[in-house]
Amino acid sequence: MKLAEHYGHKPVEELPMLFQRILSNSTLDWFRRQKVKNSLFSSFSDFQSDTDDDEFDVLESLANGVQIAEFDNPETSSERRQTLIVIEGELLLLPDRQREAFLMRYWEDMDVTETAAAMGCSEGSVKTHCFRAVRTLSDALRSKGIKL
Repeated sequence: MKLAEHYGHKPVEELPMLFQRILSNSTLDWFRRQKVKNSLFSSFSDFQSDTDDDEFDVLESLANGVQIAEFDNPETSSERRQTLIVIEGELLLLPDRQREAFLMRYWEDMDVTETAAAMGCSEGSVKTHCFRAVRTLSDALRSKGIKL
């Protein structure tokens, strides 16, 4: 789709190279997104029950005191709660645009194009904001002794 939308006017000889570049960039974007998502939010799935509820919110469940049987250990539960509070606090400290891009990309699982359209900026800006947000969050969490 990107090839047809953005490069339909190019000569036919250039299309295979452009397709390879688009495919390569899209694949790298996906893997980067997965790497960040898995490193920052891998433990969130531990809180989700086995029900098919698409509206699960880990922060809401912790605030309501909902506890999954696997995590009845008070020490583990306390550590997780404290970690989530720290993450939420660090998210609030991010600049608005970085927080917006980060949450859209990694929490809402929007792609770069959708995020750029929603934010009213270029795809490159979205990638820059996300990179800076991830780096800032990682540094802040590491400085507080949280290993992800």
